[in-house]
Amino acid sequence: MSHIGSLMGIRDPQRSTEQEITGEFERLRDQYLSLIEKCLTGTLYEDRPLMALGTEVYDPALREVGRDWPATAQTMIGVRRLRNLRTLVEDVIRSEVPGDLIETGVWRGGACILMRAVLSAYRIRDRRVWVADSFKGVPPPDVESYPADRESTYHTFPDLLVPADVVRRNIEKYGLLDNQVAFLEGWFKDTLPRAPIEALALLRLDGDLYESTIVALNSLYGKLSVGGYVIVDDYHVVAGCRHAIDDFLSDRGISPRISEIDGVGVFWQKTSGE
Repeated sequence: MSHIGSLMGIRDPQRSTEQEITGEFERLRDQYLSLIEKCLTGTLYEDRPLMALGTEVYDPALREVGRDWPATAQTMIGVRRLRNLRTLVEDVIRSEVPGDLIETGVWRGGACILMRAVLSAYRIRDRRVWVADSFKGVPPPDVESYPADRESTYHTFPDLLVPADVVRRNIEKYGLLDNQVAFLEGWFKDTLPRAPIEALALLRLDGDLYESTIVALNSLYGKLSVGGYVIVDDYHVVAGCRHAIDDFLSDRGISPRISEIDGVGVFWQKTSGE
C-alpha cells in the first residue's frame, strides 16, 4: 500500500483481522437499526403529533416516552420502549431462546417492523414476526365479561383504526414484507387461541383493554419459551391492562421480576419456574 493510502486511512483488506471485520459489521448493524428506530418514531424528521392527546407541536421529551401519537410515523410507543424492544429481541437471538416474535395490537405496525428489521440485521431466517390486530380499531368494552374495561373509550378514537393493507404497505416500505411476517387478522378472542404458533421468544402486549391483555396471555403465555420476554406496553397508563396482568400472574402463581422501561411500559423474563 502506498504512503498516501496509509495517510488517508485506507487499509489493505488482506491485512484486516477477523476482529476488525466483525467490529465493522456490528457498527453498521447498529447504525442501520438506530436509523430504523428514528424513522419509526418520527424523531428523524420531528413528526408532529395528532391532536388526540391535546397538542400538535412536536416535543422530543414526549416522543421519548411515547406520550403523544405521531401524525405519520409508524409507532406511538416512543423512543425508550422501541429501544427496549430491540434490546430484548437481540437478547433472545444471542441467547438462542427458541420461538417467534409477536405483537398483539400493532397500530401502524412500527414495533413489528423493528422486530423484522432486527431479524434481518442478524440474518435470522428461521423466526417469524406475528402481526396480530383487529385492524378495525379497539373493540367496545364487553362490560359483562370484563368489568375492568367499563371506563374505556379507546373504541371511540378513529385514529386507532389502521387497516391491514396500510400496515402491510408500511412494512413493505422498509423492504421487510416477506414470508417471515405473518398476519393474524381479527378480534383476539377469535384469532389468538387458535393461532398456528408453536413457540414464542417474545410476546409484546399492546391491546389497550383488560380483555385484549388477558386473552393474549391465556392464549400465548404457555407457548413462550423459558428465557423469553413479555412486554406490556400500557401497564402504568391503562388500568384495565394493569389489572389483567396482575390477575393473570396471581391466578398462575407467578411472581416475576417486573422491570420498568419508561414509566409507562414494563417487561419480565420467563423463568423455568413458571
